[in-house]
Amino acid sequence: MLTSKERAELRAKANSLDTTLIVGKGGVSEALIADVEIQLDNRELVKGKVLETSLMSAREASDAICEATGADGVSTVGATFVIWR
Repeated sequence: MLTSKERAELRAKANSLDTTLIVGKGGVSEALIADVEIQLDNRELVKGKVLETSLMSAREASDAICEATGADGVSTVGATFVIWR
């Protein structure tokens, strides 16, 4: 679990990140989880976006990804989310 101070620092770092993870109408699949694992191993901080065609909200997608990978959700704003491990 992250403290509010750690979460604020990670949010600040995430502002300059490019979105590298896209959740589409397929939702959170095993292939997406495998991609997230690779990104988290390489970067620790990953920014993602949920497309309008997806049946999930950004919060739901972030929670599902965090549960599957053991990551922590940093923030969710609109269709964008940030996770950290």
